[in-house]
Amino acid sequence: MSVVNLNEKNFEEEVLKSDKTILIDFWASWCGPCKMMSPVVDEIAEEMNGTVKVCKINIDEEQNLAVKYNVMSIPTFVVIKAGKEIGRTIGVQDKEEIKKLLK
Repeated sequence: MSVVNLNEKNFEEEVLKSDKTILIDFWASWCGPCKMMSPVVDEIAEEMNGTVKVCKINIDEEQNLAVKYNVMSIPTFVVIKAGKEIGRTIGVQDKEEIKKLLK
């Protein structure tokens, strides 16, 4: 399963109404650490296909969503289940650390 790019139009349907655990990567194109994490996020999407929905939000394009989730630095990874935040981590992370958040 590929990574879903979120925006204000599809956020409710893709995240809030989903029955899956959601990993959201808040990122920006100018962010070096975000670029480092992108292949890791893609690997997680592939490895956890079917159990976890992996999404990305470009904070430059979707500032309202970044504000809604109090994203102060990037990359920020937020885990949502049943419409509620259940985990969060900030900065470059080991793939296993992110996967631990999802369990």
